[in-house]
Amino acid sequence: MAIGTMGRRLCGVGLVALLAGCQGPGEIRSASAPAAEAPAPAPAANTPEALLARMSIERKVAQIIQPDIGSITPEDMRQYRFGTILNGGNSGPYGNDKAPAADWLKLADAFWEASTAPLANGEPVIPAIWATDAVHGHANVPGATVFPHNIALGATGDTDLIRRIGAATAVEIEVTGLDWTFAPTVAVARDDRWGRTYESYSEDPALVTKLGAAMVEGLQGRPGEPGYLGVGKVAATAKHYFGDGGTSQGVDQGDVNGDLADLMAIHAAPYPAAIGAGVASVMASFNSINGTKMHGNKALLTDELRGRLGFGGVVVGDWNGHGQIKGCTNSDCPQALMAGLDIYMVPEDWKALHASLVAQVKDGMIPMSRLDEAVLRVLRLKAQLGILDGEVKPSARTNGGKWALLGSPEHRALAREAVAKSQVILKNAGVLPLKPGARIEVAGSAADNIPQQAGGWSVTWQGGGDLTAKDFPGATSIYAGIAEAAKAAGGEARLAPKGDPASKPDIAIVVFGEPPYAEFSGDRKDLAFRDEEGLALLNAYKARGVPTVAVFLSGRPLWVNRELNAADAFVAAWLPGSEGAGVADVLFGKAQPSGRLSFSWPKTCEGAPLNGSEGALYPVGYGLGFAAPRIAQIPLDETCAALSHDAGAAWFANGKLGAQVQALADNALLPDLRGSGNGIVATGVDRKAQEDARRIAFGPGARVSLTGPASGAAFRITYLVAARPAAPVTVTAGGAKALDITQGLSVAEGKGWREMVLTPACLGETGGKLTFASEAPFAFQIGEITRDAGAAQAECSF
Repeated sequence: MAIGTMGRRLCGVGLVALLAGCQGPGEIRSASAPAAEAPAPAPAANTPEALLARMSIERKVAQIIQPDIGSITPEDMRQYRFGTILNGGNSGPYGNDKAPAADWLKLADAFWEASTAPLANGEPVIPAIWATDAVHGHANVPGATVFPHNIALGATGDTDLIRRIGAATAVEIEVTGLDWTFAPTVAVARDDRWGRTYESYSEDPALVTKLGAAMVEGLQGRPGEPGYLGVGKVAATAKHYFGDGGTSQGVDQGDVNGDLADLMAIHAAPYPAAIGAGVASVMASFNSINGTKMHGNKALLTDELRGRLGFGGVVVGDWNGHGQIKGCTNSDCPQALMAGLDIYMVPEDWKALHASLVAQVKDGMIPMSRLDEAVLRVLRLKAQLGILDGEVKPSARTNGGKWALLGSPEHRALAREAVAKSQVILKNAGVLPLKPGARIEVAGSAADNIPQQAGGWSVTWQGGGDLTAKDFPGATSIYAGIAEAAKAAGGEARLAPKGDPASKPDIAIVVFGEPPYAEFSGDRKDLAFRDEEGLALLNAYKARGVPTVAVFLSGRPLWVNRELNAADAFVAAWLPGSEGAGVADVLFGKAQPSGRLSFSWPKTCEGAPLNGSEGALYPVGYGLGFAAPRIAQIPLDETCAALSHDAGAAWFANGKLGAQVQALADNALLPDLRGSGNGIVATGVDRKAQEDARRIAFGPGARVSLTGPASGAAFRITYLVAARPAAPVTVTAGGAKALDITQGLSVAEGKGWREMVLTPACLGETGGKLTFASEAPFAFQIGEITRDAGAAQAECSF
């Protein structure tokens, strides 16, 4: 890919303004501008090649290390001069993952200024760039437009819409001073048990290819056209190369097995189009291909991606993905660079990784030519973005701090359009569109729940939890949209989250679905939808003779045969984001129901790899319009063996509490065992994957409790102790006797992850509550807590 220098974001400042052809704030060059007005190359001293020639090994290595803003400071940037930084899903400016937009821009300025401070030794000053996961809008930032997730956009099949969404997202990213997004995800999800299914546009490689390329063009512009990576544009990333959507049993970061050509025909299919669209970067995937981790797969990262596919941009790693290569750790992994990685995403261990890479270059383990190749690609990306031409700090750029553009009415209208176009009607027994003047009751805990309709990657990484509507200023809930539409149609809508047994509305709308999740936390063993809140409401209305519309929020198709049978109409609403009124637009007939399934809908609940639409209840492309024949649906089979499986066995796993489990610090709720209160501080830590474990810190006399389904089963607890307790630590279960575990925790000091088995033999009973208490300050880590009926008669062990 030819890479040149394009001035961007800035008007009225020296050479960049002259070369960019800016007429005023927010403007880019006209598409009809003559060729003579195209940007000239950067001054010779600032070309990537010239800069590289003047850099020390230490500064070169810093260009290929990407720390997280939660683990570095501007002073660290001033000292090391990292090439790039990122904010992970739970990292916000100044330690606040709910930080207001102004703080994002303030920190962007601080890192910019630190990276551009003069160097005394004559080395070149090279600005750093900041990357973020804007996977459905710039959704980490409160007040930004939260667009529907990709699974919903796939249901629209609309490339023009996706291109416009990309363009709007890029502008909002620029407002906060950032340069680069880790989007779009071009995974071809083939097993809906995967927790990232909603990040995929479709199970169909052709549709993913088309929509992924459109999103790249929206974010970056088109190569060779005026405005490419200019004002209102950011660098895009096609991810995750490749196979992320094809792992065995849908296990996140797992193995993809099979004939390589067959695997590539499905899972690598979207990349040629993304590369053809000029995508600036490609992210390596966590998964393995036939046993070899992608971060260390030279045959695929270099020979295939660089060679056959001709990609010339930056290959960036995923969160500590290099540390999963055999023989590597997060802080020591020359193998990844030699395989073809250009940037290590190393959120916390950046200092040790920098030291090991410098030493490996100096002793010849890593050839200087390979380091230079990677650094040059990073510098060329910066040249593309125009930041090597003396561009100013983020707040002084064209869109920097233009708060009216963040969540603007125009962007919200675009998101509402996307929501309406993504609604898929699976069933309609003549109740849709809703009749004018209808008296409507809206039920379900998701009806007036903006965090749930937004899903994961919304303000926080996992979404949901302790988020409320206040964290999404300017957003509209599904209920609020319905209420507005009902009033406009001469009727009324009343919110009754649990349903009102005394009421007799003309029709009831029941909104229910999956809670938010992200990545491996959303992995499932089957596709049975177990939460029966919606089913109970639908059956209650049916018993009273009230017609119902089910609005189902989910990040994937799930087995909902019971709910489909109970409802008169059923709408797959996916994860619509901040503009819930788009759902009402279809329910009331303001917008035609044009959404069509981009994933086949399961007939059974067990879950299996997708094979086109073979065996599906509804195939890819299915979706009803209002004119569809009102044929009575044959009752669906409600048999599901998985429903009898013990869904309450996992109390804490993959960074999330079980569906029926709560964590408390006395009376302070700790969503997903995270947060603080009453002397307890619970934070996410990495065990096998990003923040899949928790560090529990106790103040004097503090205690933390988990409550869940009562059972006589044993507790199995995976734990780690870094420093032994200084005073007694006890555990109780079900209100029985306190067990002193101080000795066991002391023995575990410094010995890595261990397992504790607590049974009635030592606890007296194991019930439905587990409480840890410490008399003095103490901290330990928890990886998993599960119930094991088979160990109920065993002895306790530490």
